[in-house]
This record gives sequence, structure tokens and C-alpha cells, in this order.
Amino acid sequence: MPTYDYQCDACGGTFEKFQSIRAAPLRVCALCGKPRARRLIGAGAGLIFKGSGFYATDYRSDSYKSAAKAESPAASAKDAAPASKDKAAAPKAAPADRAGASKKP
Repeated sequence: MPTYDYQCDACGGTFEKFQSIRAAPLRVCALCGKPRARRLIGAGAGLIFKGSGFYATDYRSDSYKSAAKAESPAASAKDAAPASKDKAAAPKAAPADRAGASKKP
């Protein structure tokens, strides 16, 4: 729930009130009790980032991202590992036709 600022036209005092967004604006001044209070237009709330690393990984330039990828340990490990010629690394053959499947000309 937001905090709203109010100003009284009768006494000139200002006060804050913690209210629901759906609540109607106050009319009675909390300082003098006269029905001359009005809600002020505020600047709004500040933006709060929670968590670690948000600013370090987002909104970076493409050149920064590419340089970071080149310097990361995972990228250097891929470059340093020799290509294996095992059967597991070989591409798999296309699957054989299934029984009962029709071929289109």
C-alpha cells in the first residue's frame, strides 16, 4: 500500500497517510480537523532492485557480452578440449522405416 501526501488549505500543514490504492482521498485534515485536506501529486516510489548481479549482467552492450563470453572459463575449456573421434560423438544415422508406414512418391 502506498503512502500519500496531503496538504490542508485551511492550516497549510502537510501530512502523510498510508492508504490502499482503492481508498478515497481524505478530506479532513489530520492536523486541524477541518474538511480542507487535498491529496498532493507525488513523485512516486523509487525503484528497488533485489538480488545479486542484476546490474552486472543486464543492459550491457553487445561488445561487452562477447568479450565476457570469450573470457569465461567455460568458453576457454571448450576451446582447449580436443575433438574426440568416438562413435558416441559421431552423428546418428537416420532411423529406419517403420513397419506399416507408407511412403509418398
